[in-house]
Amino acid sequence: MSAAFAHESVLADEVLEFLAPREGGRYVDGTVGGGGHAERILEASAPDGILVGLDRDPAALEAASRRLERFGARVRLVHARFSELPAILAGGQVDGIVLDLGVSSPQLDAAERGFSFAKAGPLDMRMDPGQRESLATFLAATPVDELERVIRDHGEERYAGRIARAIHDAVRAHAVVTTADLAAVVAKAMPPGAARRERIDPATRTFQALRIAVNDELGELERFLAFFPELLAPGGRCVIISFHSLEDRPVKERFRELAWTSRLPDDLAAAAGERTTPICRQLTKKPITASDAELARNPRARSAKLRACEKT
Repeated sequence: MSAAFAHESVLADEVLEFLAPREGGRYVDGTVGGGGHAERILEASAPDGILVGLDRDPAALEAASRRLERFGARVRLVHARFSELPAILAGGQVDGIVLDLGVSSPQLDAAERGFSFAKAGPLDMRMDPGQRESLATFLAATPVDELERVIRDHGEERYAGRIARAIHDAVRAHAVVTTADLAAVVAKAMPPGAARRERIDPATRTFQALRIAVNDELGELERFLAFFPELLAPGGRCVIISFHSLEDRPVKERFRELAWTSRLPDDLAAAAGERTTPICRQLTKKPITASDAELARNPRARSAKLRACEKT
């Protein structure tokens, strides 16, 4: 695997436990990244299990291709968003789907990708470099009230109004050229003393919000959650790893909704048009988190939460 895309997959053992790959199974890794989860799935489903791996990032696909080369025709890699799965599978069903919604370490650490406030880089933030809208074009085109909403809703930032106005003014004054410039604008917009009281960098929430907006991350997840049960064969499993409450909350709610059944007797439920059998069974009542051993190896796993369900 390329050193440029060296990335440790989070909760890899737990993914295998809940996905339960088997010989001859058909699986999807909707965020294949460097291929860590995919490799474990292909090993566990040997000798003839197959996997379709998707990613928006061509660099990730290149790294995954090298890592998974030994599996030959058992793996198919596709440059696509996971919301495009229905078209890619073309009506077929699979035995398991895994999504790791986190931004990979190579994306965060490469200044030229524009994700980091710690390193000066271009105003980019695109997971797919071929995507038309970058952070620069987003900031240039977004009105200040919409920018405030994005920072408040996607970053859960209490000073969203102040920060949005400061960014809006700085962009129009051509004072924001790099991510370091943007981080400085955010820090300066905070009330006196607020940045010192924070346990995280003052730009953290704003950068998260802008990344989510540029890549439509929550929209992607919403679309996937709406259709994924149709892609699972009976007994097929879906495993999703999220990294903040904006992702974990809709996953939790959707899995609960799919497991819901009417409390009415079957005949009355049927008359009322209510479900008498669940669509999916929840495998995780509470989210699974990283072990102490994993956190010691990979501190970035500290916010990872895994939820899983099984189609009935």
